[in-house]
Amino acid sequence: MRIPIKSKLVAGVTFLFVVILILDLLAVIFINRLSSERNEILKDNYNSLIYCNEMLKSLDNFSQDKFAVPRFDLNLEKQENNITEPGEAKATQQLRYFFSEIKKNPADTVYFDDARKQIYTINQLNQGSIQKKNILAQKSSKSATAWLLGIATLLTVITFSFIVNFPGYIANPIKILTEGIKEIANKNYDKRIYFKSTDEFGELSDAFNAMAAKLDEYEHSNLSEVMFEKQRIETIIGQMNDAIIGLDVKKNILFINSIAESLISLKAKEVIGKYAPDVALKNDLFRNLLMRDEKENLLKIVVEGKENFFTKEYRNVMSGEEIIGEVIVLKNITYFKELDVTKTNFIATISHELKTPISSIKMSLKLLNDERIGKANEEQKQLLQNIGDDAERLLKITGELLDLTQIESGKIQLHQQKVSPKEIIDVAVDATETQAQQRKISLEIKCDEALPMVEADAEKTSWVLINLISNAIRYSPENQKVIISAMQKDNTIIFSVNDFGKGIDKKYQQHLFSRYFRVPGEQEISGSGLGLAISKDFIEAQGGTIWLESPTTGGSNFSFSLNAVLFTT
Repeated sequence: MRIPIKSKLVAGVTFLFVVILILDLLAVIFINRLSSERNEILKDNYNSLIYCNEMLKSLDNFSQDKFAVPRFDLNLEKQENNITEPGEAKATQQLRYFFSEIKKNPADTVYFDDARKQIYTINQLNQGSIQKKNILAQKSSKSATAWLLGIATLLTVITFSFIVNFPGYIANPIKILTEGIKEIANKNYDKRIYFKSTDEFGELSDAFNAMAAKLDEYEHSNLSEVMFEKQRIETIIGQMNDAIIGLDVKKNILFINSIAESLISLKAKEVIGKYAPDVALKNDLFRNLLMRDEKENLLKIVVEGKENFFTKEYRNVMSGEEIIGEVIVLKNITYFKELDVTKTNFIATISHELKTPISSIKMSLKLLNDERIGKANEEQKQLLQNIGDDAERLLKITGELLDLTQIESGKIQLHQQKVSPKEIIDVAVDATETQAQQRKISLEIKCDEALPMVEADAEKTSWVLINLISNAIRYSPENQKVIISAMQKDNTIIFSVNDFGKGIDKKYQQHLFSRYFRVPGEQEISGSGLGLAISKDFIEAQGGTIWLESPTTGGSNFSFSLNAVLFTT
């Protein structure tokens, strides 16, 4: 019959528990018996001795102490209720009689001697009883000790035999299994183990032997193919132009190609198999890669005295739905970065050069609109108005492009100072008032004069607010209003521009601050798609944040925060 190991362990532990329980129960029984006998010795007989002693004292002080009579009577009454030994009742009755006679004639000393004799008789009876019971208690104690010692010795022998033999039943198969596993680890796939038991150890030996057989079969059939595939993959990875580093799920380095070796200054033979964070302790660049900072995806590395730019990519290696490793890829984008710089310089040059002819066009329009030169008819006035609008639009776009090139080149020049939120709002409202009047939009300002000042570049912050108000005016229906507000929240001042247009679909909101992005279907409204992107860069350069709230019920609320100046010295 197959008995599981768990049942055997439970049986062994239960046996030990029963042994301990038996010893505990026997000890409790004998201790209670001894305690009961001790109480029999001390309780009633000892009390009788106390009563007798008190009555003797009362007799000795009968004539001097007025409380001697009631004290004697009280102790005699207690003695009458505590009669336990043969002959004690008769002596107590005699004592009561003599005490009654003494109370009648205290001067007669004959009864005093008779009373003392009866008290001595009661005393001797109880003392004799105490001695007998003490002898019996000693015999019981010796008997209990002998029984406990004998039972404890027997149980100790049985328990010792169990402790010596039972662990071997568990430990010996485990030892044999461990030796077998070591042999398998050393690629000795011919190793087999056998257990005579029919429990889990027997099943384990069968499973071990089956595993060894499969490994032996796999070793002789597929090893060459596996090695070939491994070498082929390593060759492919080694010849790729990107730097590639492979880690297992425990962050141990599996492989590193030659490009990665040269970039990170690591030798594959020295780091493969090592724990990646330990290697990173001595290599700042490798530590930067392991930190996996998705926000700083661009990495600049000096190679042979020249700055090179790389993007970091992290790819999880999956086996089904389980992650079994990770691959870090560094893509060299230096060529594209150089093209981007060239593009930025080109845009900056073109934008700067366009400003001069556009300014000339605006000056010429101003002269043409002057009636002293000649009066234009309505059609000509409309054409001049269109040319002026287009020139203004071109001037705004070139200005935005110049701001964009400044941002892309990392040369944003901030002139931060303490400035009032109300002053920033007033500048922006004055700049957009005419546009609002043309669209019949009212601008409503909500700004407390007592707001703390902000640490900001007033010109660039006003530019951002002007851009937000202009957008709100363009996308609002006529005869509506745009609310411009500023409020304090903790250590920041939040500027908001709230319109009541149709709002912005949620699926487009995350792209609004991207360069050149425009909401589909709004192409009829002029714009370069750069304003919000530049606004975001200007605000973040000052340590603030910008965001959009556009509920499904309509309207949009663009807000940005700047640090408030709460303490001045």
